[in-house]
Amino acid sequence: MTWRGSTTVKERIFAALPYLLPLLYALPFGIFLLRQFPVLNIILVPLSPLIFIQRTIPFAGLILFFVLFLAVVRNERIAHFIRFNTMQAILLDILLVLCSFAMSILGRGLGANFFIETLSNVIFLGTLAACGYGIVQSLLGRYAEIPTLSEAVYAQVR
Repeated sequence: MTWRGSTTVKERIFAALPYLLPLLYALPFGIFLLRQFPVLNIILVPLSPLIFIQRTIPFAGLILFFVLFLAVVRNERIAHFIRFNTMQAILLDILLVLCSFAMSILGRGLGANFFIETLSNVIFLGTLAACGYGIVQSLLGRYAEIPTLSEAVYAQVR
């Protein structure tokens, strides 16, 4: 949707950074995969500063959520490209929180079995794919069009 050269390198980097937040929230779903395939722990390298902040500052994720929403998404002086990608990352994050609630309810009823492991792996890999796609598209200066999610983002970001 964006023509080449219409976004600066700085805007592209700032548009890609918010996708680290959903990746951070997807890590608990990836525990089973990360144990089975230690090579995937390379994902943790760029997330290590955020993991440290999340563990040391209480409610860091919630604070970051509100800062991104109020200071970036609702600020019309910031480029639409950055606001779009930030809102898309926030919606991915909200989906992960809802999945977390659903998994806690399912986990109580079914226990930790093959179904829960498979569902966790699907959520983790889906988030990894969506965030990876969003990061790559942002760095290329294009809008990351994720079918249903992007429509909700366009409704929120003017």
